[in-house]
Amino acid sequence: MTAAAAATISILIVDDSPLVRHGIRAAIESEPTSEHLQIVGEADTAFSAVAEAQRLRPDVVLLDLRLPDDSGLNTCRKLRELLPATCVIVLTSSTDDRSIYDSVIAGAQGYLLKEIHPATLIQAIEDGFAGRPVFTGDIAMRVLDIIRQNQTRSDTPSALASLSPQERRVLAAMAEGHTNKEIADLLGLSTNTVKNYIANMFQKLGIERRSQATALYLNNRPTRPE
Repeated sequence: MTAAAAATISILIVDDSPLVRHGIRAAIESEPTSEHLQIVGEADTAFSAVAEAQRLRPDVVLLDLRLPDDSGLNTCRKLRELLPATCVIVLTSSTDDRSIYDSVIAGAQGYLLKEIHPATLIQAIEDGFAGRPVFTGDIAMRVLDIIRQNQTRSDTPSALASLSPQERRVLAAMAEGHTNKEIADLLGLSTNTVKNYIANMFQKLGIERRSQATALYLNNRPTRPE
């Protein structure tokens, strides 16, 4: 069992369909590997999602993009602003490229489709809780393709060039999916030092989430090793 799996992970489910919410809850709770997951609440609107998230302060929010009173994207932005420690994972039936791209830019840690297998969903929740980007199937490659198509490269190289060599090593390790502790072990640093490097990188690059950092790095991967 991973470190993430050893901890209790609290979850808020946000979807306007009671049937879908019930199905997500049942899918999670029926898996034998879900004993460390705790569904602490549900919400059916953007307004109630923000209110419940502020009240419950869940570790992970599973968020549908289609809500009756506001978009899931706006909800994601509000959650990230109000609760920066909470991981937001989009769980939706929307497969269009624009939704995927906008979700990443809004700060979502991942993008999953509702037909996901329950065991894969549990692994995704664990990965998101651990700070890893969460994309299943061909979504990961589509994210990279969308970033390449929509993000102008004029500003990005100069932004990456502003990183120190050590910051670029931390970024590369982060893009490979390593946790802060794993990065610290790889580079011979303390966990607090890694956190400081990541905070500085995010400020320089104008981003907030590891998923954004991963897409940025992979889209502008150095052609030669540091």
